[in-house]
Amino acid sequence: MNSSRRQFLTTSALASAAAVSTTPARSEETAKAGTLELKQGATILLQGDSITDAGRDKTIAEPNHTKALGNGYARMIAYHLLSKYPEKELKLYNRGISGNKVPDLDGRWEKDCLELKPDILSIMIGVNDYWHTVAFGSKYEGTVESYGTGFKALLDRTREALPDTRIVICEPFVVRAADGSTRPDWFPEFDQRREKAREAAQASGALYVEFQQMFDAAVAAGYPHKELAGDDIHPSPHGHALMASRWLGDTGLA
Repeated sequence: MNSSRRQFLTTSALASAAAVSTTPARSEETAKAGTLELKQGATILLQGDSITDAGRDKTIAEPNHTKALGNGYARMIAYHLLSKYPEKELKLYNRGISGNKVPDLDGRWEKDCLELKPDILSIMIGVNDYWHTVAFGSKYEGTVESYGTGFKALLDRTREALPDTRIVICEPFVVRAADGSTRPDWFPEFDQRREKAREAAQASGALYVEFQQMFDAAVAAGYPHKELAGDDIHPSPHGHALMASRWLGDTGLA
């Protein structure tokens, strides 16, 4: 194992440990960006596609249920928050659905978001908005512009219905090989879609979690990209652990 990879793995291990045991100091820049606070009895909703879904049991509607939280970063975040803040009596829901795009979220938003009245809403959406287009043999005719416009409209709708809800936008990502050979036909358009997600977050005053930068840094440090996500999209347990740690750190809840 080379030194850069060893250093990255050590840092990642420390970050993961911090995510389950301590609250790291917040930089002045992060504080200005606006980190989150947990109120008593807060409802936290994690929304998105298969990366959030992660095999959750959709027949279970109640919060904080292991099977209903899935097997990925959403459950790791929930476990951390429930163990660190037991006195807060938090309610955590995973409502990710595999294959979803922005229009799919919009179609189920009343039931799967607005009716839950989350105090904190985390959304990860965007991979399928490109992967499931006509360019890859599907019938969906979404474009960079329609993704950005639809995402912004969804956030505007949420702000109107839930003005006090804090929103976290999770950056869509592809875990790429260091030489950039992974899914070359996705770029530069996928980067343009990620920028639309960032713009939507900024327009709505949401926090933005940079997962692409995190995975790029892992691969640059020498970690095999296939060990972080075997198909470049769906993270391994280690990939999900890195996501949970980054989410908790960026929101100030680690």
